[in-house]
Amino acid sequence: MWNWISKLEELRALGRPVAAVTVVASTGSSPRDAGAKMLVVSGGDFFGTIGGGHLEELAIADALKSLDSGQSQLIRYPLGARTGQCCGGVVDLFFEVLNRGPRLYLFGAGHVGQAVARTFVGTPFVVHVIDERPEWISQLPREVIAHETEWDDFVKDAQWNERDTYVAVMTHRHDTDQAIIEKLLERPYRYLGLIGSHSKWERFKQRFEARGIAAEKFERVQSPLGLDLGAGKAPQEIAISLAAELLKIHYSE
Repeated sequence: MWNWISKLEELRALGRPVAAVTVVASTGSSPRDAGAKMLVVSGGDFFGTIGGGHLEELAIADALKSLDSGQSQLIRYPLGARTGQCCGGVVDLFFEVLNRGPRLYLFGAGHVGQAVARTFVGTPFVVHVIDERPEWISQLPREVIAHETEWDDFVKDAQWNERDTYVAVMTHRHDTDQAIIEKLLERPYRYLGLIGSHSKWERFKQRFEARGIAAEKFERVQSPLGLDLGAGKAPQEIAISLAAELLKIHYSE
């Protein structure tokens, strides 16, 4: 048995959605026994094997469909004409979708960022935390995907779409917060939130307008971020309010 657990952890750390394909049952003559496993990522790259041949080609195609839909599934494959085999057996494959969910890009790993990262563990969100400071990145829970890098380098390579990209900006500098928000106004996203007071956001808007940025580009920004739960300002309170807001948006689909 190959070390699929290490490969899965490597792909998780990279933020790659995976379809784990497992032989859960086989009868008659079949290329692999129950327990054989293959990992498939978007684009068709795969690791491991469930037997090769046309059966594996069909399995990769079905794995990609599972990744696209986000739904795990169980499929039975008679080893006959459809699979290009004449063994006469039957193979049941389970396609389990992992690492796929709404993405939260969290800029800033300070006190609030740490609380947010912990709070989102166990939710559908795949959390990416971006901060150039190793002393803060090292404190993050292992369940999140940590990026010890400059924010602009991350923005260039990250995946962006209007369906499942969520962003929360909470760095240790207001000028950095403003630069990130301004850059992300040109990107597709479902949610873009900024930590801070109403006066901070009003100041940012005035600066954007002075630079000729149209109001419709920044009117979707949520600031202060999170649900209004009262006057609580502790990191964990902010984290709970943000988690509640994003989960409500996610489940409103």
